[in-house]
This record gives sequence, C-alpha cells and structure tokens, in this order.
Amino acid sequence: MSIRYLTAGDSHGEALLGIVEGIPAGVALDEALIARELMRRRAAYGRSSRQKIEEDVVHITGGVWNGFTTGAPIGITIPNLARTMQGKTGGGMGTVPRPGHADFAGVMKYSLDDIPPVSERASARSTAMRVAIGAIAKACLNAAGIESIAHVISIGDVTVARAQLSPLEVRRRSAQSPVYCANAAASKKMVSAIQRAKSEGNSLGGSVEVMVTGLFPGIGSHVEWDRRLDGRLAGAMMSIHSVKAVEVGDGFSTHRAHGVDAHDAMSLRDGEVIRASNHAGGIEGGMTNGENIVMRVYAKPIPTAARRAMTFDLATLEATESPYVRSDTCVIPALAVIAEAVAAWEILSATLEKLGGDHIADTVAARDRVVAGIARRLGAGKRSGARAGRKRK
Repeated sequence: MSIRYLTAGDSHGEALLGIVEGIPAGVALDEALIARELMRRRAAYGRSSRQKIEEDVVHITGGVWNGFTTGAPIGITIPNLARTMQGKTGGGMGTVPRPGHADFAGVMKYSLDDIPPVSERASARSTAMRVAIGAIAKACLNAAGIESIAHVISIGDVTVARAQLSPLEVRRRSAQSPVYCANAAASKKMVSAIQRAKSEGNSLGGSVEVMVTGLFPGIGSHVEWDRRLDGRLAGAMMSIHSVKAVEVGDGFSTHRAHGVDAHDAMSLRDGEVIRASNHAGGIEGGMTNGENIVMRVYAKPIPTAARRAMTFDLATLEATESPYVRSDTCVIPALAVIAEAVAAWEILSATLEKLGGDHIADTVAARDRVVAGIARRLGAGKRSGARAGRKRK
C-alpha cells in the first residue's frame, strides 16, 4: 500500500489546501486532533506577530465519516486570516530578491518579472499544512503503537548536553518549555538568546532531535537506493524550510571512530536483542533494526531579519537593501513540531508498505503477526519454558 499527499495555496492567499490519499479506514480522526498539532506549531516561542493573527481553523472536507477515516482521499483546508492585511496581499516583495530565499532562483527558473508568485508559494507558511498532514500520519501510527517525538537541542550558541532520558520523558519535559526543550535551564537561556537576537534585529538557527519509538526490525529496505529508510527520512527533513543538515544516529561523530567502535554490539537475552549502544540511530542497511530511530536536524537562521542584506533590484539592476517583511526571530521551536510531523509521514509510508491494510485493524493485525514471527525466530519464551519444565520435574 502506498500513501501520498499534495498541497496547494500561497502564504497570503485564501487558504492552504491538502489532499491525502491512501490512509486506511478506521483511524480515529477529527479537526480538533489536527488543530492541537497546529497550535503547537503556532505557539512556539520566537514566532512573528502573524501567529497572533492566524487561528489555523482546520476544515476536513472529505475522507472522514463519524470521526473515522473511510479509506477515501482526505481533504483539508486551512484559511489564511492574514490574507487581507494591508501590504501583505501578494507578499509585497516587488522586484527585489532577498538573499537566502527562493526569490532570485525562482524568478530565473520560471522567467517571471515579479517575485510574489515565488515568495508566496515558497513561504514557510506551507508547513502548517505539512503539520496537519503529519497529524493524520501520527493518528495512524499511534494505533500501531508507534510514536514520533521531537525536541529542541540547540538555539544559537545555547546547546543541550545529551541527556539519558526516555523519549516519553523528553516529550513531557519539552511540552513544559516555551521553546520545546527538555532541559529547563537551557530552555531559559534559549528564550533569552531569542529575545537578545530580536532586539539586535537578528535571527537565530539551531537544531532539533527527532525520535521514533515502537518500531520493529525490517521497515524500509536495502534492495534499492530509493527504498532505504534513512535516505527517505533525510530527504524529507531537508525539504523543510531552512534545514541545511541532517544527522542519523551519531553520524557527525562516528565518522571519526575506528572499526567496531562505530557500531552497536548485540546480544540475545530471552528472545530480545540487547544493544550496547545506538550509534546507528535505529537504522542499519536502510531498515529499522528495532531500536528507536534518532535523527538530528540542523537549520540556519531565517534570512529575513531587521538587519538587512545587500541585494539588487531585478527591474533596474541597481544595488539596494533587501526588503524587510514581518518575520520570525527563531523558527527552531516550530521546526521541532514540523520535523515530528514529517518523520511521522515517512515512517507511516514505509510501515504501510510493509504491513498493508485497507482498514487500520488489518494493519495492526499484520504488525502483531510480524512481531510474533520475529519473537519466534529469536527464541522468545523458549528459555523461560525450559526453566519452567525443569522446575516441574
């Protein structure tokens, strides 16, 4: 089974549109569930004043009946309340491209005279729809016991030391932070860094860690390059606005390691594989290995800031400063929500390729069969059964 989606709409147009195809029937889904995820994106600290305007009211226009998916394509609309703001209709870019944006490359590619047709579609406003679609994916994964979790690990020069926390504890702690950081002390420093950058007319980049739990071995494939799960996940993360690097597992450090030190030794205990580490980030040979997937996503500071860069006017070819349009100071907290949604979609896609199912109950049943089959192959229960037998004698 394959799933796909398409989106349409501009940053200051009437609405964002989404069509999601291939979701199994029987998944509990309503507008409130999607709205909760959109609120997390909108409430992230460091956002612009636009987040006080937008309400991200979600309308499901098809594919859901009495609170459950039907197997038909799911239609979603999110109206843009900022569409009527004076000076914002059409983006207001004119003919001056902003460095770091899609402006220059877009008008060159499509032979356009004006920047708004590019800037409106290239805007990160489109990530609202990706979060909405990710919410649908998360609803499906939750039914199969799989969860996508993301949290902020750096903003500017404030970095969190890697903590030994369970993913669920990370979820709990980061939800209490305005910047979605699981470390309370670092969270305060990040807030201060964002405030300082805003006062200076700057923007800040940073990084988030994404974890996926509840996976069994064998999701993804090694047989062709485009079926490798780590490649699919990395590509999806790189498609998010401002992201410039993706790390799977400990990829940024294991390249300096020697031989087996870079890998995760295994032992078998009562039918369960025990790993000494998770340097691979839960993926070996393009497939899940049963450990939690761990990735880190790194994003540059957004290019629109009160401190303007030099550029030129496409109409006159004369040098000028880049225009300033209302912008975020730091998108990293929002990136955690977006990356969580994007990861959920890719994991759901690969999981359904493995398990299939026109109804979510069929998918869950297939999952249970696969997990039981793996357990039998690894001898789960055999040793305990043998011990019980000896004890009865």
